[in-house]
Amino acid sequence: MDVVSLGAAFLAGILLALGVLSVVHMVFVRYVMGESTVWQTEFTTFAIAASMLLAAAYVLKTGGHVAVTVLPDALHGLPKRLMRLSASLVGLAFCLALTFGCWYYFYEAWAFEWTTGTIWNPPLWVPVLPVAVGASLLSLQYLAEILRAEL
Repeated sequence: MDVVSLGAAFLAGILLALGVLSVVHMVFVRYVMGESTVWQTEFTTFAIAASMLLAAAYVLKTGGHVAVTVLPDALHGLPKRLMRLSASLVGLAFCLALTFGCWYYFYEAWAFEWTTGTIWNPPLWVPVLPVAVGASLLSLQYLAEILRAEL
């Protein structure tokens, strides 16, 4: 799971860079060339949102998430492990619910051929897929952390 999380984080970095390049392109087209833009704002939103969720499993793996650790730092031994385990189980439960909702939304977008309804109008399943994959990876990384007991 650690290797998969690292690969997803690498892909997230690429998507973030593409989002930044899209903004640069949009500024150039709009303000230098004086033309309107069609796809850049929507693509940037999708790329950065996908980047955020695809990298979430790696952030959990490396402990890079924001956490308040006053109480766990004051505890030692079994109470500390139990507190971290219970927090991870709550996080896993939330992520599993999020994963279910994301895959269900992906299914609906795919099955009913939903589009974004904008001028560019791409199929909606395209930006929803990385969100569902990212939520799935985050759930699996929570499970790996729980099984590893390095909480």
